[in-house]
Amino acid sequence: MLQNTGKLAGCTLFITGASRGIGKAIALKAAKDGANIVIAAKTAEPHPKLPGTIYTAAQEVEAVGGKALACVVDIRDERQVGEAVQKAVDRFGGIDILVNNASAISLTGTLETPMKKVDLMLGINLRGTYVTSKLVIPHLLKSRSPHILNLSPPLNLNPVWFKNHTAYTMAKYGMSMCVLGMAEEFRGQIAVNALWPRTAIQTAAMDMLGGDGVGKQCRTADIMADAAYAILSQPKDYTGHFLVDEDILREKGVQDFDQYAVQPGHPLLPDFFLDEAPETLVQQMEQHGATPAFKPPSSSSSAAPPSGGPIESTFDAIRGVINEDVVKSTQGIYQFDLSGEHGGIWFLDLKSGCGSAGQGEPSVKADVVMTMDSSDFSKMFSGKLKPTMAFMMGKLRIKGDMTLAIKLEKLMSRMNKAKL
Repeated sequence: MLQNTGKLAGCTLFITGASRGIGKAIALKAAKDGANIVIAAKTAEPHPKLPGTIYTAAQEVEAVGGKALACVVDIRDERQVGEAVQKAVDRFGGIDILVNNASAISLTGTLETPMKKVDLMLGINLRGTYVTSKLVIPHLLKSRSPHILNLSPPLNLNPVWFKNHTAYTMAKYGMSMCVLGMAEEFRGQIAVNALWPRTAIQTAAMDMLGGDGVGKQCRTADIMADAAYAILSQPKDYTGHFLVDEDILREKGVQDFDQYAVQPGHPLLPDFFLDEAPETLVQQMEQHGATPAFKPPSSSSSAAPPSGGPIESTFDAIRGVINEDVVKSTQGIYQFDLSGEHGGIWFLDLKSGCGSAGQGEPSVKADVVMTMDSSDFSKMFSGKLKPTMAFMMGKLRIKGDMTLAIKLEKLMSRMNKAKL
């Protein structure tokens, strides 16, 4: 771990989304120096699925030596942001550092993304970052060591990072464009930089997106906290950089990165937007059992698979494990639209009677339609690729009830235990 040097002692950090995850990890790292932390987030009451509130985060900050101010803030609301900024100034006398960490994500295609989610991502990622920066900057200009740090990626215009989740990429790149513009606008006055992880980071959001087992492919939020600390310890002329956590820590002399791994020695899941060469990223993702979205399928056909083919064999296995108990616990009708070498339409009824499965569309409207390459379908049901992970990587499009994709993993586990 990167050792604290005390450089942030007495500094006031305004951190959005700091009630959990990376934001809280950065807060705790700075608090160990004796920094003042403004926890600006929405979670005032315990969430049924997500850990922590602004108040529990504040307690943790003070337990390690910092001072905390918990503020209920929806960063889409200019008035709420302004009130929180004023409370911070009144309490601590100013603001030295802004960390724009709050973010929203939906890895869905254009037709599958409701405008409500588009507005949410643009409102939090882009507008929220811009509004918070705008209102904090007047106070940063009075600081001796002013910084803005956005948790956002380099502006990689490779189309593979747009095609499967255009709205999310636009919103996330909006945060990066704030770095690009504000770094130049306030050059010599405020350091403005971006930080992004080399690998997936284990957070509550990642657990929800990736399902059970994704954690062992991740690093902890500590690596982002250490990298942020290294950046925020720099002078204000260190600006306009799009930094990757592992790179900045190597520059600081860190050599052991296994210490940040959730499961040391396990292959790590690469994060989005960092493909130096698409071919290299293809190889990395395939090591995790996925076929990357930008790797063209071998063919595209809606023709029925040949008798005895891999899809038919998979459905034979499915029919062998479904029963009334599976139907009762799932209560969903699936339609699989498969492309590639063994393309075709198949259904899985886990809602009626003892369940059924076969080729063609279900007799009633499906609760969820899953579109993917036939090779990935085979990987899913052989236990090599989880539906939630395939979805996160852009290999699986889901229209309908997302929770049914998670329930499908239980059936796959049952099949693999039966060695079918």
